Amino acid sequence: MKRNSSNWRRWLAGAAALAVAMCLAIPLFAAESEPSPSESTIGWVFRWLNFALVFGGGGYLIAKSAPAVFRKRAETIVATITESGRIKEESERRLHEAEEKLAALDKEIAAMRAQAKSDAAEEAERLRDLARNEAEKIGSAAFAEIKVATRAARLELKAYGARLAIERAEAILRDQIGVESDAAVFRGFVADLRRSSN
Repeated sequence: MKRNSSNWRRWLAGAAALAVAMCLAIPLFAAESEPSPSESTIGWVFRWLNFALVFGGGGYLIAKSAPAVFRKRAETIVATITESGRIKEESERRLHEAEEKLAALDKEIAAMRAQAKSDAAEEAERLRDLARNEAEKIGSAAFAEIKVATRAARLELKAYGARLAIERAEAILRDQIGVESDAAVFRGFVADLRRSSN
């Protein structure tokens, strides 16, 4: 393809040189004859020849290079359209994936909320059970303490009652027993001691 382009450029350069030479030759031909070159037959021929060469060469260049340019431009446009279509499809695919992820995210959030509610309910039940067990333990401990305190209070009350009874009995005995009774009791006690020592 480069070789054809090189040949084409040589041919075009030769045609351009010929056209320039002809254009330069027209005034020389005109100067030789007396009539005006534009009115002579040769002037008309060169005019038409110049016209044909310029427009023919231009038309030939356009006809020769335009299809390649237009083809290349068309290929570029087609490639751009194809790439745009591919990018659009990729964008639509990504959008679809994003929408699916968003929908899945909504489901996942709903599942997480449900799990959180379930976990919270289980934790609340566990805390209630723990509180109930602790209350039972505290109640048992309090009942045991009350039982121990009651027993201690009863023993203390019995001791107090016994002490009061002894004090009251002493007071009664003091009132009833006098000095003589004390001496008789003392003698009996001493006698009992002698007997037990023998």
